[in-house]
Amino acid sequence: MSRVLIDTNAFSALIAGDDRVADELAKNESILLSPIVVGELLEGFQLGSHAAENRKILERFREKPRTVCVPITDATAEWFAEIKRMLRKKGKPIPSNDAWIAASCMEHGCRLLSLDAHFSEIDGLLRIGIAGN
Repeated sequence: MSRVLIDTNAFSALIAGDDRVADELAKNESILLSPIVVGELLEGFQLGSHAAENRKILERFREKPRTVCVPITDATAEWFAEIKRMLRKKGKPIPSNDAWIAASCMEHGCRLLSLDAHFSEIDGLLRIGIAGN
C-alpha cells in the first residue's frame, strides 16, 4: 500500500491549485497528516485573510476516507531525537517542526511530499520532490 505524508507547504500548494501536488497525492492509497502540519496550517490560516475558508478546505480534506491524521507517539519522539542527532552531526540543522514531520514519516514507513529540499539531508527518509525542489 502506498502512503504519503503531506508537508505544510505541499498542502498550501495543493489548495493554491498546484496540479503537481494533486497528481502525486492521486498516486497514493493513503494520505497521512501530522498534527505538526495541522498546527502549522492553522497558524497560517489565522495570519491570512481567508481563515474560515481555508479551515473548511482543511476540514474537507481531513474527512476524505484516504486521509489519516497520525498521532505523535513515544516512537515519534525516538525518531525525532535520532534525526536531530544525525543532522547535528552532519552540521545540517533543519527547523524542529520539520524534524517532527520527518519523524512521523520514519515511524509510519511512508514517503514525504514536501517542497523543502532540506529534508534530503535526513538519511533514510523517503521524499517525493516536486519538480524544481
